[in-house]
Order: sequence, then structure tokens, then C-alpha cells
Amino acid sequence: MATYPLPKFHFLVQWGGVRIGFTEVTGLDMQAEVIEYREGSSPEYHKVKMPGMQKFSNITLKRGTIQGDSDFYKWMNTINLTLADRRDIIISLLNESHEPVMTWKAKNAFPVKVQASDLKSDGNEVAIETLELAHEGLNILT
Repeated sequence: MATYPLPKFHFLVQWGGVRIGFTEVTGLDMQAEVIEYREGSSPEYHKVKMPGMQKFSNITLKRGTIQGDSDFYKWMNTINLTLADRRDIIISLLNESHEPVMTWKAKNAFPVKVQASDLKSDGNEVAIETLELAHEGLNILT
């Protein structure tokens, strides 16, 4: 049997055991900052580069606006100065049998932005709301 790359359109997002349907997930990336150092007596006339601290992009989730569902706004309203209701977010890429093939876990996520859909009187698309999450680490579980 041939091995093919995975399609990106079949995925699942969960937090606290609750499954939530989204149309788009972006920001699943991590980077290592570079530390440059040169000792004064080094015979090399350039800096040495070392890996530094890791940093993670915010994760953006988009879904269709559902009447009576204001969970994103309620979560955003839990923020009180430096305190917030933090949650682990699990994002899974699924195969044809709806089983996770790759899973990302964002640790201690909290909302930093909630955005309602743009409204257009001549539009013909679904209203999409956006949730942007900051987090403290991204691990690949499978």
C-alpha cells in the first residue's frame, strides 16, 4: 500500500473533554531563539550561535457563529489582571477512520482575542467567529 501525506481538512479540537467543531486552526508552530556569544580572546572573528529559549505562536481557531453560544466571550471574561481560566487544548489530525494520527497539546492556554464575524448585507457566506489563544508550550503527542 502506498504512503500518502495526510489531508489537513479532517481534524478535531478538544478542551476539558469537550469536542468543539472548528473550520480552521492556525499557529501550531514553535521556534528557538538564537543566542549569539563571542569571547574576547576567541581566535574566530565571529559569534558563536546557540539555541536559546523556545517561543510559541498564538493559536487561532475559527468556527461558524452559533445562536446562543457565547462560550468564547464567557472564557474571555474570566481574565482578571494576571489571572485567567487556563485550559489544555488538544488538536488532532484524523485519518479516514476518524482516529488521531497526529496530536498537538497546547499547555495552559487562555484567550487573548475574540472576534465576531464581519457583517455584509450582500454576503453569501457563514458568519465566522475567531478565538486567539496564548499558551505556554506545544507538544506533539502522536
